[in-house]
Amino acid sequence: MPVLPVVPPDQPGRDATVEELKALAHPLRWRILRLCLDRAWTNKELSERLGVAPATVLRHVRALVKTDFLVAEPVRSGARGALERPYRATGRTWGLGLVDEGGELGRRVDLAVLAAHRAEVLEAGPGAQRETMRGVLRLGAASQAELKDRLDALLTEFAGRDEPDGEALSYLWSLAARPGEGVSGLIDPRQP
Repeated sequence: MPVLPVVPPDQPGRDATVEELKALAHPLRWRILRLCLDRAWTNKELSERLGVAPATVLRHVRALVKTDFLVAEPVRSGARGALERPYRATGRTWGLGLVDEGGELGRRVDLAVLAAHRAEVLEAGPGAQRETMRGVLRLGAASQAELKDRLDALLTEFAGRDEPDGEALSYLWSLAARPGEGVSGLIDPRQP
């Protein structure tokens, strides 16, 4: 399960509820959260930016508002004078342990995070890729915990810099057991 690092001092880490896991189990919701982190977006703006029907975006926005991952800002007048409501991400996913004892819901969240990241990389275009690294490790539980703690500390340090003139970047850190090495429920690689 991913645990999203970089915990602001006013938001201690904790495990997600089932309702929160369900809200985070769709890639479009992760994309909405990323967009609404830097500025407030309306349903119409999100729909146009993501290329998705307004009704679809509204359904996802409502799920994120219900679980306090998004918050509605005051109604404002749009370009043509119509009233519109913008939404902003609350940052509640930071430090949220996405733990699911049964596994299936947590797996859906993992796949949603991966799909959202993939969509953002594709949308950004070929010149946007800064660094990709993939490898394999063989580590015991203590070494895995040490790796996670050290990466959390490093990412927290760099996130704290928040350089106003810096380039907006997205990262994804994932550590997963390799298939065939003690992992149950293997996926047939021939399946789409």
